[in-house]
Amino acid sequence: MPSSTQELFKAALQGDLKFFKELQSCDDDGNDNWLRVTYPKSGDNLLHYAARLGHVHLLKFLHEAGADLELPNFDGKRPLHEAAQAGHLDCVKYLLSQDVPVDSLKRADWTPLMLASTKQNQEVIHTLITYRADPGLTNKDGWNSFHLACREGILSIVEFFHKYSGNLWDTISKNGRTPLHTTALHGCYDVTSFLLENCGYFVDAKDSCGSTPFMDAMRSGHVNVGQLLFEKKQASLHEMDNVGYHALHQAAQAGHKESVKYLVETRAVEVDTPTTAGSTALAVASKEGQLAVVEFLLGAGANVDSVDKKGRTALHIASGAQHAACVEILLEHGASLTPDGAGYTPDKLAKKESVIQLFKKHVSD
Repeated sequence: MPSSTQELFKAALQGDLKFFKELQSCDDDGNDNWLRVTYPKSGDNLLHYAARLGHVHLLKFLHEAGADLELPNFDGKRPLHEAAQAGHLDCVKYLLSQDVPVDSLKRADWTPLMLASTKQNQEVIHTLITYRADPGLTNKDGWNSFHLACREGILSIVEFFHKYSGNLWDTISKNGRTPLHTTALHGCYDVTSFLLENCGYFVDAKDSCGSTPFMDAMRSGHVNVGQLLFEKKQASLHEMDNVGYHALHQAAQAGHKESVKYLVETRAVEVDTPTTAGSTALAVASKEGQLAVVEFLLGAGANVDSVDKKGRTALHIASGAQHAACVEILLEHGASLTPDGAGYTPDKLAKKESVIQLFKKHVSD
């Protein structure tokens, strides 16, 4: 990059208004090409830098010198996107006062309001709404500004949007997820509570993968949110996703022991509940090498020799996945070496030396 260009962006980074005034005063021949210089890797121009960093005086100077407020960078972001995302209210107000489009789209169809909705800056959001930004617009994934605010767990922003437009909550992403799914997945307790009290969600609604908000909470280890869904709206403990897993299996697969413990001990979910393929939570956890969950399930009375529809036990599954620690604890709890439906005993599935040695030691003992 030429040194002059480096100097331009360094000055923009620092908000060095004096540098640019001197540069302009030296342009006796009217050469203003410096106003259109872009950063090679991002396509950012000087206005992007000024807006992103909150240098409102530089932003105003560059515009008055002839810089185009609507030139996008390689991501399609205009200076308004930058200012809104960074929460620079003065820059947002100045840009809007110059009649830039309030709902301009960057790549993936994000508006400045969507970007602002992911940050805890209510004044920027109020200002964009005042200039008639549309909170109902959706990005390529089908999320609107309300959905995005829910993902971030910013209760004040969620409350504002709900008050501004009472039906914004009623949105479903392109993969079938409601904002309630999103708050459950991300463990946003206060926002989940607000949604349950103020919005008409069907608590057991399923996304395109068949997951409910309760499943999302359990799979992510957010027991307090799962408990909230159950106690406030009686979320089902036994819904099944598209691969035949219940919340218990999803939590076991993800290795969230506290979720598994809550389901088994507090909600009395049967520890050996099978998937549609006949796998128990013990087998699911063994496949993923989730040792803490395997230990808990065995302690909770899981049948160590329960078989799936292919005749495989948890020991078959752990051995085939080469999870030595799981193989060891299953053997310690008396797991048998009976063959599966294809005639293979668990030890025949071992390929990793540490797993092979565990079976040899078991046989010799």
